[in-house]
Amino acid sequence: MPNRLETAASPYLRSHATNPVDWWEWSAEAFAEAERRDVPVLVSIGYSTCHWCHVMARESFSDPVLAAYLNDNFVAIKVDREEHAEVDSTYLAAASAFTPNLGWPLNVFVTPAGRAFFAGTYWPPTAVGQHPAFRQVLESVTDAWTARREQVETSGAAIAQALAQSRGVESELVADFAPVIDALAAAEDLDHGGFGDAPKFPVTPVLRFLLDRGARSAEHSPEAAGLADRTLTAMAASALRDPVDGGFFRYSTQADWTDPHYERMLYDNAQLLAAYALADSAEIATGVAEFLRDRLLLPSGAFASGLDSESTVDGKRVEGFYYSLDAASRARVEAPPRDDKILTGWNGLAIEALALAGARHGNPEWIALARGAADFLLAEHVGVGGAGAGQRLVRTSIDGILSDAAATLEDSGMLAQGLLELSIATGEVRYALAARDLVDGALAAGAAGSGSSPFGLPGGSDSVLAAQGLSTEADISDGAHPSGLSAMAAAAHTLFALTGDATYRDAAEASMKLVGQLAAQQPISFGTALTLMSELGAPLRQLVVVTADEAGGGAAGAAGDASDESATGGGELTRLAHTLHRAGGIGVAVSQTQADAFAASGFELFAARTATGGEPTAYLCEEFVCRLPLTDAAALTALLASR
Repeated sequence: MPNRLETAASPYLRSHATNPVDWWEWSAEAFAEAERRDVPVLVSIGYSTCHWCHVMARESFSDPVLAAYLNDNFVAIKVDREEHAEVDSTYLAAASAFTPNLGWPLNVFVTPAGRAFFAGTYWPPTAVGQHPAFRQVLESVTDAWTARREQVETSGAAIAQALAQSRGVESELVADFAPVIDALAAAEDLDHGGFGDAPKFPVTPVLRFLLDRGARSAEHSPEAAGLADRTLTAMAASALRDPVDGGFFRYSTQADWTDPHYERMLYDNAQLLAAYALADSAEIATGVAEFLRDRLLLPSGAFASGLDSESTVDGKRVEGFYYSLDAASRARVEAPPRDDKILTGWNGLAIEALALAGARHGNPEWIALARGAADFLLAEHVGVGGAGAGQRLVRTSIDGILSDAAATLEDSGMLAQGLLELSIATGEVRYALAARDLVDGALAAGAAGSGSSPFGLPGGSDSVLAAQGLSTEADISDGAHPSGLSAMAAAAHTLFALTGDATYRDAAEASMKLVGQLAAQQPISFGTALTLMSELGAPLRQLVVVTADEAGGGAAGAAGDASDESATGGGELTRLAHTLHRAGGIGVAVSQTQADAFAASGFELFAARTATGGEPTAYLCEEFVCRLPLTDAAALTALLASR
């Protein structure tokens, strides 16, 4: 039996390489083999840090008797949901027709043409109560395939048609945020903090929205600010946060935040770093940043995807044991495995968070970490010259092996926004130019496509799904992290704030109109979209602080490649710019050379911005209409407080 997984770009797939199951990677060849043999396909989807995925692998996929039955009657495809996000979202949508309890492992039975006709999540090796054994499920599916083929084909075709017709419905942007905040407040757990009952997730995109509303001085919402503060405080003091490493676990199985599900994800911790930094919780933000540096940072400068929930104890895999130990005891046992897969989008979230937090809290080390990840991605996942309409963006890699999985809109959008934050934090225009390439490429692909979104994928969607007629518009909700649509729209709006090019603002507005109605109805699932709609509905405040180039060439360099020190001068004026940034406005501090480089590259906000008389000078603007320049920090503080 060939071993097709041992050289996969996914550690999750590699962990199944020794199974007796004849696994295939996601490919057209696997479906062609099912067609040749006239058997159904099992698409089994999971990820490296998924506890129940490991359990099912040990109980069922490692069983030679069960594997023999599976090999004889199916073509089995193993998919890493983090590598093939579009495949995962497509089959999650299909699986919702069969089970309300969606999650991972996700096991979907499909025809050789890719039509899903049955699905479920974890099945035990022996029947438990109402839950059948996995072998029973396989036998029932085999019986349906051989004895009721027409019914199977009809069901699969109907689901495929429903998926193909799913589209966002254009509506108005949310304008009145009071009902949205009231709905979120009604969902607050007043006893333990957070939203709803068990299981309880951080839902960080919603926290960013609440922080945004609470920070806007003209429309200050103490209800939003209080709700965000109570939730962040409760999580920081709970079992969701690892007191040793400072990072957060993915979720808690109980309403009081106890009994966490112990995997730790890059996307959660990146977003929580940004949230705690914006809430000025310096101690918690520092702990999360140090977790990213100490546990997820790779030698390349990029960040790994996450840490497993299980560690090995006396030869057995045990969930949570490692995290029950103090620091000294942890040093004496094997740590949970790390998923070293580098995901472009999730690294974009980390770049954004580290750059934002580093600038706001005056920590150059965090900005340097963001720079290291960005430089790796631009060199290895994007390539020299940016990701224009004709260039493929890499979604994921590991140890120099590039996955052939199609990059998603979240990869482009999250990376673009991360690069823009890094450009703002460092004053280096090259990162903003790379971000503009990504957004322009997505706009060009959107204009060439037939979808309802103004953004598309320069490299196209997953080729296997496309050939099967199953390509759908990506999930538009912001659950655990921003959707691709929201991430790209947010990057476009940031570009508008820096360039004045209305094309970017129009694209952001058009995107948000696709989710406006849903966001008003289900705010817990649309945090990033609500944050962007909050920004779009308010006057755009911009603050640029320009400092003189330091003597001796401290700000020298071509096209904005100036030293960080030149962008961190200006004392109190610079601090005010960083305080305003992402708290009701855009705030940037740059050297004179950097301001000139931005202006020369088409970033209108920086045009004619000079350090008056060689003194640090602030320009406070609204929609690119600026007040007279200020060199006095007290006067700027008073002006900001009056607005």
